[in-house]
Amino acid sequence: MSGTGNDFIIIDHRKPFIDKADLSDFVRSVCQRKISVGADGLILIEESEKADFSWTFINGDGSIAEMCGNGARCAARFAHEKGIAPEKMRFLTLAGEIEAEVTGGLVKIRLTPPTELKPGLEVDISGTPQTIHSLNTGVPHAVIFTDNIKSAPVIEVGRTVRFHDLFQPAGTNVNFVQVTGNELHVRTYERGVEDETLACGTGAVASAIIAALLGHVTPPVTVTTSGGEQLLIHFDATGRAGNGQPEIKKVFLEGPANFIYEGRLGEEALNKR
Repeated sequence: MSGTGNDFIIIDHRKPFIDKADLSDFVRSVCQRKISVGADGLILIEESEKADFSWTFINGDGSIAEMCGNGARCAARFAHEKGIAPEKMRFLTLAGEIEAEVTGGLVKIRLTPPTELKPGLEVDISGTPQTIHSLNTGVPHAVIFTDNIKSAPVIEVGRTVRFHDLFQPAGTNVNFVQVTGNELHVRTYERGVEDETLACGTGAVASAIIAALLGHVTPPVTVTTSGGEQLLIHFDATGRAGNGQPEIKKVFLEGPANFIYEGRLGEEALNKR
């Protein structure tokens, strides 16, 4: 499935058949592009006693991720289409419980409240001072504003920031953002993929919230991804928390979640390279 260019292998794993000890190797094998299925990550749909289902999300490099916005939208549509969950559903992730609503090919999810807001960090990147804003929208994100999204050094600077001491030990995803009216253009270097992806849902949300807090936009915010598709970000940033920081609540991510194909995995797709 694809969520605005973020692509995922999704497996109904309510009756488990992949040994958890083999999971990382399995994911690294099948997520390789050109020599296997190829994907940004893999999602296992699993049984839950507390919600409609739970998931395990694994990045293409075999690492477990707490959350993925576009992956969550794809998982929700998959679960609805397969009769696992109703149109309005709840499912469990490592970042907490996610609410979702499926309307045809569009999926709107309610995210857990963002945390760890750190605006205006002055960071030295290869000898050049850089202003970086940081926010956790289920996974950690750094946001860097640019006047020219097309020439943004997504790979070079993104990789440096992703592994910067400031964001260790977990590392961070890195979003480059250009503001055009009330619309954002976002390119993302994604942790776990270790490359630019065509979209990142939680990155789009982090970028929209940071841009709103800086007075550049007001919600709802349209985000155009690297792949040229659009996500709509809804949130309320009018309140203040007890510590004086902005209180961000009612955060929703809305956009298309598309089925690409279904198939039977060949044994040779699991050959290790």
